[in-house]
Amino acid sequence: MHSSSGQIIQINISDGGTPKRPISEAQITPDGLIGDRQRNLKYHGGPERAVCLWSAEIIQTLQNEGHRIEAGSAGENITVAGLVWEQLVPDVQLQLGDTVRLLITDYAAPCRHISRYFSDRRYSRINQKHHPGISRLYARVLAPGTISVGNNVRIV
Repeated sequence: MHSSSGQIIQINISDGGTPKRPISEAQITPDGLIGDRQRNLKYHGGPERAVCLWSAEIIQTLQNEGHRIEAGSAGENITVAGLVWEQLVPDVQLQLGDTVRLLITDYAAPCRHISRYFSDRRYSRINQKHHPGISRLYARVLAPGTISVGNNVRIV
């Protein structure tokens, strides 16, 4: 796969908090994924942070380092494989499947609730300031629609 396209390998939702559990399909609105809720709306959710994305390759790297993290553990809604994650920065647009268009708005700061997934409890391992290029990403929904596991994802 070339660097500007990838694939959705997992879609995750929860009733608040982590881990988010996998589902096969989701409807995305400007407020985020239907059925998903965030525990702390001060730091999560809202139109500028409607969707949280992360890289399957980064999760694999963290697992290789001995961390017990899995897709959905860190609270991301969409786990993607095949993209060069460092290329995804604020103001980049992503097309998911046929209808959904997202605009990356910011890097998602990790919180202490996910420390249990790190062998040394240092969740700053996925903080953009400390380790650029591996953070989860927040996105605003430019075009709503339905996505499914296996859908293509491409940089627009």
